[in-house]
Amino acid sequence: MTVRTVVTGVAVAAPNGLGTEDYWKAVLAGQNGISELVRFDATGYPSRLAGQILDFEAKDHIPSRLLPQTDVSTRYAIAAAGWALEDAAVGPDTLPDYDMGVSLSTAQGGFEFTHQEFQKLWSKGPEYVSVYESFAWFYAVNTGQVSIRNAMRGPGIALVGEQAGGLDVVGHARRVIRRGTRLVVSGGVDSALDPWGYTSQLSGGLVSTVDDPARAYLPFDRAASGHVPGEGGAVLVLEEAGSARDRGAPKVWGEIAGYAATFDPRPGSGLPPGLRRAAELALADAGLEPGDIDVVFADAAGSTAGDRAEADAIREVFGPRGVAVTAPKASIGRLCAGGGPVDLATALLSVRDGVVPATAHTSDVPEEYGIDLVTGEPRTLAVRAALVLGRGRWGFNSAVVVTAG
Repeated sequence: MTVRTVVTGVAVAAPNGLGTEDYWKAVLAGQNGISELVRFDATGYPSRLAGQILDFEAKDHIPSRLLPQTDVSTRYAIAAAGWALEDAAVGPDTLPDYDMGVSLSTAQGGFEFTHQEFQKLWSKGPEYVSVYESFAWFYAVNTGQVSIRNAMRGPGIALVGEQAGGLDVVGHARRVIRRGTRLVVSGGVDSALDPWGYTSQLSGGLVSTVDDPARAYLPFDRAASGHVPGEGGAVLVLEEAGSARDRGAPKVWGEIAGYAATFDPRPGSGLPPGLRRAAELALADAGLEPGDIDVVFADAAGSTAGDRAEADAIREVFGPRGVAVTAPKASIGRLCAGGGPVDLATALLSVRDGVVPATAHTSDVPEEYGIDLVTGEPRTLAVRAALVLGRGRWGFNSAVVVTAG
């Protein structure tokens, strides 16, 4: 018998909305979460924009004892996990502790925390470095803190995989549930908007240098010039469908029906990129045909080459203008490991409300792309199945299919 993995809790922490419903209202209203950096003086930088969460007061969301030992990304993860568990009506006594696991992704770790400690080391000496530096920087810290705080002693993983990693970790959580764990907290959160973290993102050469927040990140637009980095992410509560029913879960957002990951071939090999194959494998895993998919949530690189490659893959799978396509991340930036989970949350909201958000700011899509990009206003559409795509640096491709529960 096939084990079904359903989503019973959702929480979003994004630059245009803190909390799932606030985020959803902002996305549908076209509210832009991209603005000029305020974390440090970026006057001399070639790019000065980011998707920033400006309304998060950590002391209002996590215990004060955790403040000295956590990076900003970990604070977002702890808060979002708490909101998702509350949404799912899950507490420490809901299930046995070893039946609940944590599977989170981050690609940047505790950047801001560790760089502050580096500055103390270089300017004052090692005796001034926080003892919490030993773990606050670590890629596994979000998984560990969420596990400890919520007494979840089942399987745990920290997956480092850049933009695609936020989808891969959900695919892994689904696999864990199929192996017998009843509940897994999954998703991803990232933040690296301190001087070192922001510089590291600029070094890749893919960040837009346009200084207008409404024109800097234009996925699939003829004027696309790169992406804008962002922070935040989403956390989902995944459960085995029968277990969720037996414990009386208050709602089922939808099902993680299919997942696949591929890797691009070596440059110059003459072989095609792997994104199309990831999409096809995810559809096959879900037992669906291309015609069953109502909307694609695109990875949306924001560069001409990246957008063209993704448009080619979508067109080859679904046919010219064969499916609605959207990229809501255009209003928040690329959140690295947090981006895929936010798209999954948005897809589940589209399933719930029968509406697909528009791709903010994009207006001039090249005809040769051959995709039906939702622009301007949200589109009313009965969504029963959605495909979410993610690509990471150096050739990682991931695809997840979500369906109505």
